Amino acid sequence: MHSAINKIQAIIEQLNQQAILVDQHNKHSKSHKIIQENDIFSEALFLTHSDLFQPYIAEVKNKTNELSRLLSANKNMLAHSRLLLIEQQISALRNALNANSELHKEPAQRLEAIKARRYKKAAQAVMQSSHNLHKKLNETFEFERRLLEMVQARELERQHANVKRSKQLLEEVLVLHQRLGRCRQAISKLEREIAQAEKF
Repeated sequence: MHSAINKIQAIIEQLNQQAILVDQHNKHSKSHKIIQENDIFSEALFLTHSDLFQPYIAEVKNKTNELSRLLSANKNMLAHSRLLLIEQQISALRNALNANSELHKEPAQRLEAIKARRYKKAAQAVMQSSHNLHKKLNETFEFERRLLEMVQARELERQHANVKRSKQLLEEVLVLHQRLGRCRQAISKLEREIAQAEKF
């Protein structure tokens, strides 16, 4: 029976080496963060609660030590039930360690979906921003066109106006040119903002 214990301990050591590598990999895996609050195994099989494999390996080691003590004390019935549990735990550990990448496939897909949603949201925000800027630019161009028409109308009127009216019209034209200057500054600013927004 001691050879059986040695065999179990050798298997546990192999699983432990695998668990060290898998746990290290999972700690650095972004998809693992989604499931890190979840236990790997159910309470029916392990008393341990963890998202890492090594604590479960430690539990099987302890159970194997107990098995050894039970056998030394000739408590064969208890030893037998303990052995069955150890075999189940080792089998579950082996399967879960080998299926680790599969366990993370669904969380990885969820992570990709989250990233895709965030990107879509950001892209929509940029598109909306760009759309609003284009709308504002068109409105400002329209405003510039109306100001130019007003300048032309007053210049035309000045050609046929008396001195007093001509002076008044000239003042109005100067005010309109100031507004045109501000309008053209606004157009340049909007064009720069659109170029920046569409770099995304």
